[in-house]
Amino acid sequence: MSGMVQVAVAGDVAEAEEMQEILRNAGIDSSIEQSPEEDAVNLLVPEAELETAKEAIEALTEPDELISEP
Repeated sequence: MSGMVQVAVAGDVAEAEEMQEILRNAGIDSSIEQSPEEDAVNLLVPEAELETAKEAIEALTEPDELISEP
């Protein structure tokens, strides 16, 4: 069984929970833990799901760049 690895660092618990919901919707289990180094929260996923989790977070958190200027 693979261990849990860090996929992202959130500024607070609310942000981590938002990312956790994105992963849950993608079918990926995750957990959050307080970062020991600073006021941040680590988002952890199973090592085998790391790349898929990164892609899910990036796909759903990027700003919409298709808006054209008038």
